[in-house]
Amino acid sequence: MPIITVNNRQVHIQELNKGAEQTVVLIHGMFSNLSIYYFNIAPVLAKHFHVVMYDLKSHGMSERFLDGYDLDNMSSDLIGLIDHLQLEKVHLVGYSFGGLIALKTALEYPDRVNQLVVMEAPDPQDEKARNIIDEYSKEFLEHYVANFTDTTKVQMGKRQMEKNHRMYEFLFNQTTIKADMIREKHFLGEARFNELTAPTLLLYGADSNCRPTGEWLQSQISQSELELIPGDHNIPIQEPNLIAETIAQFLSKILTQNHG
Repeated sequence: MPIITVNNRQVHIQELNKGAEQTVVLIHGMFSNLSIYYFNIAPVLAKHFHVVMYDLKSHGMSERFLDGYDLDNMSSDLIGLIDHLQLEKVHLVGYSFGGLIALKTALEYPDRVNQLVVMEAPDPQDEKARNIIDEYSKEFLEHYVANFTDTTKVQMGKRQMEKNHRMYEFLFNQTTIKADMIREKHFLGEARFNELTAPTLLLYGADSNCRPTGEWLQSQISQSELELIPGDHNIPIQEPNLIAETIAQFLSKILTQNHG
């Protein structure tokens, strides 16, 4: 598994189709890892693009850290990775909290982002998004896994569940993640979306609790379109092929328009 050093930090990455002209960077959500893309979504995108996936700090196989989970730091980490790979401009795809990282990066570093795909990004002001930290327990995780299996039809093995449990415990009990997430409470309300230059695709589950956020973002971002995907917040797992094809078509369509 490729581990690279970015700004003195160990980061686990995976790349597909390195020879392609255009690069897509895939950002997973909190308490997940790059595998959410690796098996289904990334291979479809790699037919057309150089695909880069990475584990966020303290996630997957990347190095653990006690702090730096706010959007400024996460965005800076992402730019550091892009610089390390010597990429001038990339397309960003972010899921859940990764969608917020993608939005933050496109706003702060507009000259580095071609196009943007925001998938199921939540409103950090939503208490449900933050209360998970206060309510966390092993029993909660077991209920979460049962619900995950019901909604996604994917069985999470005991070994994986224990690994996730250890990661969650570290993040919840030893890091600043809770305080950092609370500090981002007003991010969407304060963001200058009128300055967002990247054409943006918003992908949300038709039955997702986050859908109102997607509809609100569409009203705020002038160069945006909203696509509703069958499912809830877990659409990358529920509909990976549809997600991948929709992203590929969006990126290719915009590229054709810009060069046509």
